[in-house]
Order: sequence, then C-alpha cells, then structure tokens
Amino acid sequence: MTNFEDVLRANGLQFSHLLDEKGKDDILSFWSAVSSDVGGTLSDAELDSILDTYRSIGVIEPLKAPTGKRRQTDTESGSSSAASADSKGPFALLSAVLAPGTDSSAQNIPRDAVDTNAQSALGNAIAAASQEESGKNVTPPPSYELILSSCHTASLEHPILILADSDHVLRHHQDGDFTNPERQTAFECRSDTLHIVPIQKLDKRFVKLLSWLGENHIYVTLSGQPCGDGYAVYKIHAKDPNGNDTLQSANDSFLQLLIRRLLAGGIPEDRPEEELDRDDHMLLTDMASMIDFLRCAGDTLPPDILSWAHRNIALVKTDTISPEEKRHAQRALSLMLNIQWKGSYFESIDPVEARRILDEELYGMEAVKQRVIETIIQINRTHTLPAYGLLLVGPAGTGKSQIAYAVARILRLPWTALDMSAIHDSEALTGSPRVYSNAKPGRIMEAFSQAGSSNLVFIINELDKAESASSSGNPADALLTLLDNLGYTDNYIECVIPTGGVYPIATANDKSRISDPLLTRFAVIDIPDYTPEEKATIFTDFSLPKVLRRMGMNSAELSVTSEAVQAIVSRYQDRPGVRDLEQAAEHLAANALYQIETARISHVLCDADMARRILGA
Repeated sequence: MTNFEDVLRANGLQFSHLLDEKGKDDILSFWSAVSSDVGGTLSDAELDSILDTYRSIGVIEPLKAPTGKRRQTDTESGSSSAASADSKGPFALLSAVLAPGTDSSAQNIPRDAVDTNAQSALGNAIAAASQEESGKNVTPPPSYELILSSCHTASLEHPILILADSDHVLRHHQDGDFTNPERQTAFECRSDTLHIVPIQKLDKRFVKLLSWLGENHIYVTLSGQPCGDGYAVYKIHAKDPNGNDTLQSANDSFLQLLIRRLLAGGIPEDRPEEELDRDDHMLLTDMASMIDFLRCAGDTLPPDILSWAHRNIALVKTDTISPEEKRHAQRALSLMLNIQWKGSYFESIDPVEARRILDEELYGMEAVKQRVIETIIQINRTHTLPAYGLLLVGPAGTGKSQIAYAVARILRLPWTALDMSAIHDSEALTGSPRVYSNAKPGRIMEAFSQAGSSNLVFIINELDKAESASSSGNPADALLTLLDNLGYTDNYIECVIPTGGVYPIATANDKSRISDPLLTRFAVIDIPDYTPEEKATIFTDFSLPKVLRRMGMNSAELSVTSEAVQAIVSRYQDRPGVRDLEQAAEHLAANALYQIETARISHVLCDADMARRILGA
C-alpha cells in the first residue's frame, strides 16, 4: 500500500490545515500499521469509509488545486460521468447553467434548482471557476468578525453570536436554520415572512458548530435580545419542525452537550477552570454522535487524545479487526469523549471559606484543618494543584473521609473514590488489553468516567489494605505514575491520560504498611482520636440532631441529659472515632420513637440509667 499522503493526493484530498504535525504523524503511523496488518491492501469500501470519516471530522479536506482524479471504486466503475463531473469542480455547475436543457443528473444537480436559481448560480460558478483557475482558495473568507472569549456562560454581554438586525425583525425566541454553511454567514429565520439575516460576530469556539448545524440542516430556536443594530444570541436549541418531540429531545440533548463543552473549554490561549457542570445527561455512545462531536467540539480535547480518537474511529471503520475489537474500540471512544477534558489552571481559593467548609464537616482538630489549608493554599500563587496529594492517617471513624470530601468542595471539583481493600490485582487498576473478549478498563479510568471530568479529587480509601501477597506485586504500586502527574496509561484505552488536574487524597489506618515509594508522594497528615470532651460535644451537637432529622423526629421529642451523654462516651471510650456514638444515638432515638408511638406520649427524657439499660452498658 502506498503512503497515506499519496492516497490523499490521488483522491483530491490533503490533511486539514487545522491538524498539527504530531496529529499528521500519528495518522501516518496508524496507516502504516494497518497496511502491515492486512498485507498492504485495503478494499475500496474500507478506504472510502476511512476517507469519508476523516473528512466528516475535519481531519482531511479537498486540495486547493486538485492534482488527481478521484479513485473510482468497484461500485462506481460504471459511473465515469459522475467522477468526471467531480473532477471538473465549479465548471460542472457552470455547464449545467449555460445549457439547462442538458441532463443535469450527471452533475448531481436537481433540475428544478438549476432552472430556479440559474442567474445566481451562474454568477457564483463563474466566480468560483475564476478562483480555481487562478489557483486561489475556492471558499470565500467568512464575512463575520470572530469574538475571542473564554467566558463559561453565554449571556447578552457575552453572546454566542450577533446577527445583523437593523430592521428589528427577530423575536426573543426565533425559529430558523443556518444557511450557506461553507461561509457560515447567514441565518434564515422563519416567521410570517422569510428573512435572511447575516451574522455580524461569532464566538471563535462555535465556528465548527455553526458549520455542522448548516450542513445537517438542523432546525433551531435562537434566544436573544436586541443590542444596538444587532441581535445577540445566547441560547440555541434544536427544534423539530414536524413536532416530533422524541426527535427534538434527542437532537437538543446532543446540541446542549456540544454547547456546554465548547463554553467550558475556553479558547486555546486561555482555559481557566470552573466547577464542573454535572447536567450533561447526554452521553456519546453511537459512532454517528461521536463523529459529530469530534467535528464540532474536537478542539476541546487535548491534541494527543484528539489524535487517538481519529485513529480509533478509523480502526472501527475498517474490516482489519474482529467485531469484538471494534466493540472495545467504540467503548473506549465513548469513555474518553464523555469526559470533559480540562486544562491545569485552577482558580484561587478563599482561605476563610475553606475554613468554614472544614468546620462544617469536622469538629475540633484545629491543627489538622490548618495543615490541610496550608497544603492547598499554594494554588493561589501557582494556579496549579500541589505537587503532593494528601495522606490522612488515623483510627477508623475520625473523619478522614469527611476531610477528603471537604477538600473537593474547597477546590470546586467532582470527586470519585476507590477502595484499595477490594483490589487484588494490578490489572484491576491498569485495565486489560482489548485482545481479550472480556477486556475492560481499569478502576482509575472508570473513576475519570464516573466523575465526567479530567480534573477531580481522587479519593483512595484504605491504602494500607492493598493486597501485597499477589504474585504480580502490590497493586497499589500501579498508582505511582498517577501520583507523579506524568500521565497515566490504561491498557484498555491504549492512550496516555493527562493527570495534571487530578488531586489524590488517600486514607489509611496504619502508614507502616504503605511502601516508601508511595509515602514519599504524599503530604502525610496524622489524624488523632477525639478527646472525651470532644466526643461528648459531637454526640450532643452533631450525632443526635443528625439521627433525629434522618428519622423524622424533632428535638422536642427526645432529650438526653448530660449525665447520659457522659455514660455513652464512657461506654465507647476504648473504641476510636465517633461512629459508635452515632449508632448509640440511633438506638436511643429508635427506643424513644417506640415509646411515643405505643404509649401515646409526646416527649422522652433519657437519663444515665436509661442510656445504660438501652445500650447494654
């Protein structure tokens, strides 16, 4: 098989000017590997499928000055006229306009369209033909002005686009569709009369989306308001003109996913972070939606992942792999594209608000809270995550998990948890190769998928409980590359996953059971047990009110004396943490509720003797 660039030239194609050199090298390497696997030959159908897919997602584009005629497939061997018309370019349309009596089907031009628009088409064809003859770009430059914005929400002040509307014909909610997708310069609004409204300004991030909307004739409803002589659009919703609610809902869900990703992505020069919008109910699972997503929002992906996605889409389109491997490739694509890939820029945190959140989640332990804030406060100067994650070491029930959840709130990041006590093999973390029929991604990759974001707090529970007797070694050692923020490779995904936005927080009861390589990658914070006085306060102010709310009771129905509280604390003085206190509160509340329901009383007073009797002290 010839070089892929030769194949492109033979078909009048070239790499897109938007594709960087690394992306081109990745595709050429993939092509070389496929060529070797199939003995140097791809069928015409396979080649056409790959070319069509690459064209649809903007990886390849027509040559500015075609150097060869399109290769005819077996199914086209009897249609040389169509291939000939294709090679003529704009002259095919020019010929049809000048001689309307000829058969226009060979040029794939509807006969009525030629007659109705002959005058306009003639002018366009002559201009296009003149440009092609002079070796210039056939597609005219867009007439609108690009807006460079990094705002994460669209509004009247920061619109998606601005339409020219000096006559004020556009309503607050305006139906229509985008026309002339090659130039992306007009909106065809539908009301009592037809109006073609030019686009004045367009957010740079939405150029490809508008092209996709126009090419696929997606009927939309724009929401906006007048602004000077224009109409600022800040919402776009898909609408089915035939009133099919199911189709409208499906199209609009996909469109809103694209808009949210484009708004969240920022522009390449500036990508500040914000809290993840978890309203992305739309999931990309089928190939058509994934190809459309790459076409419209591929720029929101890191370059390496974008190249990886192109390779996997081409792989699915060929017959060189088994159906099982195709299924795995499509699943891997779905996992990766449903993750919102963000940059490594983090907004500053408010130390006062951070302390308030910690106080809300954890009582006492002033030194621990101060140490946590000191560890993450460096974000305010570097705008990157700290070099070391947190390792919280202490007895069970002392609030280690609550601290981890609080840090996620402070950083305004989603969180996901992994229980190392349930991991017995490193492959459970790193994933299994796709060659196996039952292959699946590892737990770390699934954590990214569950969070829906590349920036997250990764909580590793029971790090000291990882099985170290496995023949393949301690599975916890597979976490080392993740903790080093050098990128993580999953055997199932077959791609380096950026980890610069992952903040790991591990919990453990005994740090002596953790290997030194892992320990050196954490800022270790020892969590002491609570004093008896702190436990008494926690029972009275936190555990008991929480249990009463959960059981639908109020504080007037159950009172616990201070002597009873001391008896309860003494009952569990040999046990660390405060989980036993919450269980004791639930036992007392359940007994009080039973008395209220059976004895028809309104209030129960629990003294020390009653507490000891109920708890079996």
